[in-house]
Amino acid sequence: MWICIRRFIYNKNIMAKIIKKSVRSRNLWMKTKRTEKSPPRQEKILLVDDDEIFREEFVECFSGYGFIQAADGNEAMKILKKPNEIDLVIMDVRMPGMDGLSLLEKINKISSGVGTIIVTGYSSKEVVLRALRGKADDYLEKPFDLEKARAVIEKVLNAKNGGYCNDAADTAGKIEHVKRFLSRNSSRKVSLKDAAEAVCLSPKYLSRIFQEHEGTGFNEYKLELKMTEAKNLLKQTAYNVDQISEKLGYQNTESFIRQFKKTAGQTPFGYRKKIRGNPR
Repeated sequence: MWICIRRFIYNKNIMAKIIKKSVRSRNLWMKTKRTEKSPPRQEKILLVDDDEIFREEFVECFSGYGFIQAADGNEAMKILKKPNEIDLVIMDVRMPGMDGLSLLEKINKISSGVGTIIVTGYSSKEVVLRALRGKADDYLEKPFDLEKARAVIEKVLNAKNGGYCNDAADTAGKIEHVKRFLSRNSSRKVSLKDAAEAVCLSPKYLSRIFQEHEGTGFNEYKLELKMTEAKNLLKQTAYNVDQISEKLGYQNTESFIRQFKKTAGQTPFGYRKKIRGNPR
């Protein structure tokens, strides 16, 4: 009997050591996982061209970027109207339906933070000038030299991203990424889940660290961002309240007016009148 008890105690001690070692190994693994850095974020490019072969070859030549493809301007607009992280739109001038210049005009109305490059097969300066007058960031002429094309793409991306560092593994970096994401998508309905997916976090965890880092909740920050943009539009443009409401992604003007009055203490009409009547 004593032998059995001693064996039981001996075996129990061995098991305790094994469990303790396993827990220590697991803790070390978890610590390593927490300190591992996320892979660098790929810049996302929306490539719009009705020529599928051209799109496939272009993507293959510039495989270092993350591509989303669209066959025409209408398909591109459906993508752009949803919350997204698109950094650059490269679009052909000649496409059935909505052409590149028409698409460029629509992009400038909803996505001021995204870069735009027009691709043309013409050797005419007129098309290039129309694209640049339409606020395209640059242009490419078919057939183009790959190195020159890469240089143009990098130039536009760097100008738009302001030298953004790809490493957003730390909390502060992820929060800044979320703030840029919200700013870029201010005209769209962005949920906490959308923002969390953009930085590979759970919505619950993002909500907590956002509150801790910014001192305000995610939804409160999002509303403040919209109201700041609304004030800028009221101050700097001739858009009427209906147009501003639509530009900021509101489904109806009444909701926008109600929310603006609640945060600013006055209606959009009253705010514009006060600002424009003030010489400062």
